[in-house]
Amino acid sequence: MSGRGDSEISGTGEEQHAESGQDAQDAQDVEEVEGLEDLEDPDDPEYVARRARWTAVGSGALLALAGLAAAVLRVTGSAPALVPAAYAFGAGFCAFAAFLGSRGRTRRALWVLVAGVMVMALGDQFD
Repeated sequence: MSGRGDSEISGTGEEQHAESGQDAQDAQDVEEVEGLEDLEDPDDPEYVARRARWTAVGSGALLALAGLAAAVLRVTGSAPALVPAAYAFGAGFCAFAAFLGSRGRTRRALWVLVAGVMVMALGDQFD
């Protein structure tokens, strides 16, 4: 038993809907909630692309800050001038990679990040 009274069920067994737009509004609210769930779908290509952009921007910015901090620390020490320059140049590469990632060029951003870290590692070898 569904707990409905006889007045709510028509002769064909279908529910009678009120003439007001409340039922249509309820259906629209349900569709909006289902639409929000689609935005969070991890298999959605747009969601994957957005996550890749944010990852490229975040890692590029983090590596750029780390490179600049290392360059400042090496300038104040007794390292050769090539070492802080390499860190600063690598940090510039990483900042450029963050910019590329924010524009949706995530593959290029990945390769520029790799190049920037390699330049910083090469500069560390001169220390």
